[in-house]
Amino acid sequence: MTKKGDMLYAWTNDAEIQKKAELGGAVTSLWKYALESKAVDAVLVVTRGVDLYDAKPVLITDPKDLASTAGSLHCGTLLIPKLIKKYLDGARDMKIGVTVKGCDAMAFYELAKRKQINLDNIIMIGVNCGGSVSPVLARKMIADKFAVDPEKVHKEEIDKGQFIIEYEGGHKGISIDELEEAGYGRRTNCRRCKMKVPRQADLACGNWGVIGPRAGKATFVEVCSEKGANLMDGAIKKGILATEPANPKGLDIRGKVEGAMFKLGDKWRKKDFEGLGEGRDRLKKIMAETSRCIKCYQCIDQCPICYCVDCTTRNPAYVPPGELPVNFMFHLIRYAHIADSCVNCGQCEEVCPAEIPNTLFMHAQQVELEKMFGHVPGVNMELPLMAYVEEKTERERLHNTGSDMIYENVFNPFTKH
Repeated sequence: MTKKGDMLYAWTNDAEIQKKAELGGAVTSLWKYALESKAVDAVLVVTRGVDLYDAKPVLITDPKDLASTAGSLHCGTLLIPKLIKKYLDGARDMKIGVTVKGCDAMAFYELAKRKQINLDNIIMIGVNCGGSVSPVLARKMIADKFAVDPEKVHKEEIDKGQFIIEYEGGHKGISIDELEEAGYGRRTNCRRCKMKVPRQADLACGNWGVIGPRAGKATFVEVCSEKGANLMDGAIKKGILATEPANPKGLDIRGKVEGAMFKLGDKWRKKDFEGLGEGRDRLKKIMAETSRCIKCYQCIDQCPICYCVDCTTRNPAYVPPGELPVNFMFHLIRYAHIADSCVNCGQCEEVCPAEIPNTLFMHAQQVELEKMFGHVPGVNMELPLMAYVEEKTERERLHNTGSDMIYENVFNPFTKH
């Protein structure tokens, strides 16, 4: 019997999945079993659209359709949880399986804290993530640094510290460090990320630590919950999945890889945050950068923390409408609402037409608040102060009472308890 804490090598026994799968096809096989056994009603996956720079979310209900979704997509930068909240009613009445990166898992927890997603109806299989590459920058990087036509590239991967492409006529790899020093490589939020193995998920999977005869042919699986253990047991019993205990040396290698990624994240945090300056200098820099804002609301639409029905940034008493440059109050409201829970997913920066480094500003503030109050977003169900109230209920109370003390019925830090 599989149990929480087990470390395994796993691979598929399904011939169809074997043809297309990477690293043993364990994740695809687990989702196939989950659908066939009715453990989930559907699986939401990100797959290739028109090309490898186009990430497309697909909701799958037929197990036969899963094999075509196998494989990684490093130029896909979608965030899954907000899609489930917006289009699938937060999984309130539907059981959904999801493959998640670290930032996805963190966003699921933050939305669940705010009662926007029903985690009881979600099964998460986490995948180790060294980072993703913006599709627009990826095209430019491949043309400039690899001297290859981006349209001719049919496969990409990140392995052993390199970004590797396969194209008509050959393959080529360049060091991630070299690419990033030249302004290319992973998204800046990914460089700062320290959520490399998403253990908040039910299973944490990847290729780190798979050595010996199974290298490249199996998936490393860390069992992180009872829900994950049950999924593994069912797939093994069904015969779709085979496993063996992970090689002890592989465990050590996996730990070292994760540790190296942590150090790299610290390095980029130091560089990025110090570059912002402190105090008034930081404020001036943020105000200068955000002065390009055209108030398109894409940062709010894509943010996994923003969920208010009546967004304060649309209240003319706070943010005058029809003005450019946008009143800085627009950004102050966002910082006040989100900074304690920012998961550094990069969405607000990815979609910004003015190319404002929104994620950098928000992440820098989140880290400072974490130092002050100790709250780490996205790792468990512990609530930050801003998540203690339910928006619709609280707005109704404010309307009825005329009070502006949003937290008076929850927690007032200035009174004795």
